[in-house]
Order: sequence, then C-alpha cells, then structure tokens
Amino acid sequence: MKDLQQFTRRKDWLVCVDSDGCAMDTMNSKHFRCFGPCLVEEWGLQRWSDTVLRRWNEINLYSMTRGVNRFRGLALMLAEINETLCPIEGVQELTDWVAAAPELSNRAAEQAAARAKGPCLAKALAWSRKVNAAIDAMPASEKKPFDGAAAGLAAARAVADVAVVSSANREAVEEEWARCGLLDSVDVVCCQDTGSKADCLAALLRTGYAPDHLLMVGDAPGDRAAARQNGVWFYPILVRHEAESWAELADTALPALLAGRYGPYGAQKEQAFLQNLGQ
Repeated sequence: MKDLQQFTRRKDWLVCVDSDGCAMDTMNSKHFRCFGPCLVEEWGLQRWSDTVLRRWNEINLYSMTRGVNRFRGLALMLAEINETLCPIEGVQELTDWVAAAPELSNRAAEQAAARAKGPCLAKALAWSRKVNAAIDAMPASEKKPFDGAAAGLAAARAVADVAVVSSANREAVEEEWARCGLLDSVDVVCCQDTGSKADCLAALLRTGYAPDHLLMVGDAPGDRAAARQNGVWFYPILVRHEAESWAELADTALPALLAGRYGPYGAQKEQAFLQNLGQ
C-alpha cells in the first residue's frame, strides 16, 4: 500500500476517510474494553468504577471531545476525578504537560515522566502502555468495519481517489483494513507517522486537488477541524448512526460533491453532526 511519498493523483476528486470510529467499528470496543478499564486499574478506582467508566465514555465517545488524544482525555478525566471523587496526586503536572507539549505520545510522556516531580506522568505512561497491550490482545473479530463502509468506500473509489487519513498506528490500520478487504478501495494511507490529520490533508492538496474537490469523511470534531483548517469539505459519520451515514455518503454526499453543490448540503450535515454530539 502506498504512503504519501509514493502517491500520485489519478482523478480530480479525493475522498479522505478516518479509520477508528469512522470506517472501522473499533472505537467503542477499545474504550469499553481497554482505555477505561486500564484507567480504573492503574489508579485503583474500583470503588467508583461505574461512574468513572461512564464519564470516560462520555468524554471520549459521546461529546465534542470525541476522538481526543488519549493523554488529553486522560487529563480531563483525572482532573474531574480529583475534583469530585478522590485526590489524584500530581494531576496538575499532567494537565500542564498536556497543555504545553508539542507532541503527546508514549515517547513524549516517557521524557516528561523522567523530569516530573510527582507520580502522575509516570502512571499516565504506564496506563498508555497497558492500553496498547489490551488493544493488541483484542480478538480480530472485534476489529471489523461498520455496515455499509465497504460499499461506501467502493462508491467513492469509483469516482475519486481515496485516502485513509488517521491518527492511529500505520501497522494497525493497514492490518485491519487489509484483513477486512477495505484496502482494495484505497489509493494511499496517511497515519500518525505522516503527521496530524490537518498536515495530511494539506500534503494531499499539494498533489494537485482543488480544495472544493476534497472531502474529509470522519466521526470526530478533530476531523471537522482538520477539514476546516484546509478549506475542504467535511462529511460526518454519525456515532450510533454509522450504517445510515455510510449509505447516505454513497447515495447523496458523493453526487452532491461531484455536482459542485456540496456547500448547502454539507452545512446541514455539520449541524446534524453537532446535534448528535450534544451541541
């Protein structure tokens, strides 16, 4: 599968698609089975487990912070726990790091933890590593596409170039998409090793697409923000309505894009996206 350095534009249109929670039905299971439970375990929050897990999912799945970087989500959650449930030693150090760090990754957390005065950053790193191990241990049967995603991607590929634009690990994305037969409808894969989603869209535009010929398909506010930053269109896959969203992409969104009348339609879809996440 081509990366951005190997990619050349074939068509006048480009459809970019996020992976987790958008094409792949993996986001919920990763948070339900990995992120939240590892948080409870690492900080010994079993006494408040139901409350913590419910709020973790609200923050990371069902609100305008859906899809937020894992360390940002962790800082939000621990600050709330510190205020409402029990003290979290060193939480301010984690919050300050998240606010200022140019990179939020395990590598950056390891460097920050080595300089930290309190234990919170080291625990955040330990939590993140536990999450990765738990995700790796998930059975392949729980890493599958949403109903309609394969058909929607095939419809997009028939009229446009198709790019995966994801902040996830490249190896994981390529393995999941290949196993599920989705890579047959993809021309290029851009992941965290390529840069941020906004950076990926900017680089793809430089290969020759007009901004109004590029559509970003995503499920989270970060996808919408990346599209806006680059002046391209956004189409939402609505959480809890994923199959319907994929069907509408093929039936309505793509024809509107190709006909040059996506603007009014896209504005309606953005409003539906905001309402679906409680805004």
